Amino acid sequence: MKNTILGIMLLIVVFSTKAQNIKNKNAKYSIEVKGNCEQCKKRIETASYAVKGVKSAIWDVDTHQLNLILNEEKTSLSNVKKAVAKAGHDANEAKTTEDDYNKLPSCCKYER
Repeated sequence: MKNTILGIMLLIVVFSTKAQNIKNKNAKYSIEVKGNCEQCKKRIETASYAVKGVKSAIWDVDTHQLNLILNEEKTSLSNVKKAVAKAGHDANEAKTTEDDYNKLPSCCKYER
């Protein structure tokens, strides 16, 4: 009887640990991304969609907010921020390099 109870308790612990590692397939995030115009919008959204697992990426020109829906089993918010930074746009703590920033058209160069 003791072994049965111990076995059941062990199964509960194993399954509860597994449940904590489940990733959200429709995780929603909103991050600030620097930019100025419609060209920026296209570049930011294209860079976001290039990351496998991004389901939706909409950047608002006025608020500078990038609204994302992503599958956390395939990617992370950090990966999207890095891709946006590589495209030349600062995304919260993921800053673009000087070289990538300088490749932007003059109308897209935001205040750093």
